[in-house]
Amino acid sequence: MNRLPLYGGQAVIEGVMLRGPSAMAIAVRRPDGDLFVHRQRLKPAGERWRGWRLPFLRGVVALADSLGLGVRALLISAEAAGEERLSPWQGAMIVGLASILAVGLFMLLPTVAVGGIAGWLTWPAARHVVEGILRLAILVGYVALLARMPDVARIFAYHGAEHRVIHLVEADGEHTVAASRGLPIIHPRCGTSFLLFVAAASVLLFAFFGWPSLWQRVLLRLALLPVVAGIAYEAIRLSGRSVHPWVRAMAWPGLWMQRLTTREPDDDQVEVALAALKAVTSED
Repeated sequence: MNRLPLYGGQAVIEGVMLRGPSAMAIAVRRPDGDLFVHRQRLKPAGERWRGWRLPFLRGVVALADSLGLGVRALLISAEAAGEERLSPWQGAMIVGLASILAVGLFMLLPTVAVGGIAGWLTWPAARHVVEGILRLAILVGYVALLARMPDVARIFAYHGAEHRVIHLVEADGEHTVAASRGLPIIHPRCGTSFLLFVAAASVLLFAFFGWPSLWQRVLLRLALLPVVAGIAYEAIRLSGRSVHPWVRAMAWPGLWMQRLTTREPDDDQVEVALAALKAVTSED
């Protein structure tokens, strides 16, 4: 049996970006109510990136690829939604600073904090577990605070619309607003679940290296980030395809956390997501 092509995407400013095997499409609701749709063809991943098919390495490749397309989509959507236009280098600078903040906040801060209480945790494995719990707590707290902002909550509603139309494709349903109603607003291949897998994989991987000095731990965590991303990517691919009870149990925490990063979309937002879906699935 042939598998359906995998579709993914993200919420953008007042819209949705969807990508498939050979194209990316962005649909945005303009301030005047009209729909803006942008579509561009993509070379197959194997032509753009060497090692695309290699397990674990493809996770690093996919992450870099998704980051590049995501930044491009945000810049396009911002302009279409009437926001101040940013040049590519300004967008790259913002993403670079955000990436540094994310690495510092979620990867380095927990190991620094646990270092301060390491003397109380005589069992080395306990230090890694506490570090992982702290990393997860920072992640959940950060997302929960973001969700309280009205503008972010609206983006999270578009996130729900994105998931809903992807479920529509996977269910081979009619591409209409009515057909989408009742479909889940969470999805096992979501980037939110990926972040949770990163947190879990980091605990298991870092434990193999003991508890060296602070600077050694910092360097190890930075050096092993690509490995952690590769493991998390394989886990999220498995959770998106398998219905085995153990795999579903593994995916449950990520699905729970998506309830923080998604909101119930209205019909207007689903219509925007469907416009992106129509564009990304159209034949040239």
